[in-house]
Amino acid sequence: TMTPLTTDMRTVINQFKSIKLGLIEDGTAIGVGLATAVARLRESDAESKVVILLTDGVNNKGEIAPLTAAEIAKTFGVRVYTVGVGTHGTAPYPVQTPFGTRLQDMKVEIDEDVLKEIASITGGKYFRATDGKGLVQVYEQIDQLEKTKIEVIETTRKKEEFALYAFVSLALLGLDLLLRTTVLRSIP
Repeated sequence: TMTPLTTDMRTVINQFKSIKLGLIEDGTAIGVGLATAVARLRESDAESKVVILLTDGVNNKGEIAPLTAAEIAKTFGVRVYTVGVGTHGTAPYPVQTPFGTRLQDMKVEIDEDVLKEIASITGGKYFRATDGKGLVQVYEQIDQLEKTKIEVIETTRKKEEFALYAFVSLALLGLDLLLRTTVLRSIP
């Protein structure tokens, strides 16, 4: 995971800015992703532990089967909302060629049956989003389903740094006055 559990959206957004294509190997490891999320939440004291599993494909990587990860989530009381993202039919997909990266239309495959089963096992719900607006609507629906108040204590440490700069400025001003009246004195 790249970001600690936080309510600080700036931290999350900054982490998203550092994500680049090819950061991890290609493939979809739904089971590993879900198990990792559950591991992060298992020690939480929150009333409601929720994972939103957003995927664009079929599980084709990883050592943990998606349904096994769902059982682990259920054991730790984590509810999983699954979201299949992608159009129906084909979509442009970046493919490495001898001439660089090109977009090629590939068939969109989402294992909706597995995603529905994961949601069912954990007490969540399955959603499908085919575009950006659809994804926003999905998140709004999930937001309506999950209402838990979070008490946030924000602490800020401030350290005044002006004293050093003020001292250096006054010292340089004093040195200037001293030099003008002695060594660099101009005679009219």
